[in-house]
Amino acid sequence: PKGSFYHYFRSKEAFGEAMLQRYFAHYDAEMQALFADRRGDARHQLLGYYAQAISYHCRSECHNACLAVKLSAEVSDLSEPMRHALETGTARVIGHLQEAIERGIAEGSLSVAMSPAATAETLYSLWLGASLRAKIRHSLAPLTSALESIELLLRPPQR
Repeated sequence: PKGSFYHYFRSKEAFGEAMLQRYFAHYDAEMQALFADRRGDARHQLLGYYAQAISYHCRSECHNACLAVKLSAEVSDLSEPMRHALETGTARVIGHLQEAIERGIAEGSLSVAMSPAATAETLYSLWLGASLRAKIRHSLAPLTSALESIELLLRPPQR
């Protein structure tokens, strides 16, 4: 029987879409706050963002991977509205990374071999893969390895 759930959502798929939109709205606000804090340079903020993610994984013993990681492979082929919510949300995350990279280049705290857009896309893809591996292995090793690669991708400028 249809209960009160369907009073709020037309389907379970609509609920999933709303859940992802809410998740990314919250995540978007967290990233905006992190990168709006100008006490450190952009390179340190970016590296701190990933170090903080490792700390979160460590506290949860690798069980609390982000919702986007958990659902991306699962629902992308099954639900177009949820796939679209994932695409829209991850594009905003990548946009924040790109803006921070551009600011880092402008302020002289980092240099990149690729364009800021390509670097941001690479960082997100690298971290997504490492997050999946960390979840599979119940180990932080894939994340720490990814952070080492990120440090190389976001190298300080040569003086």
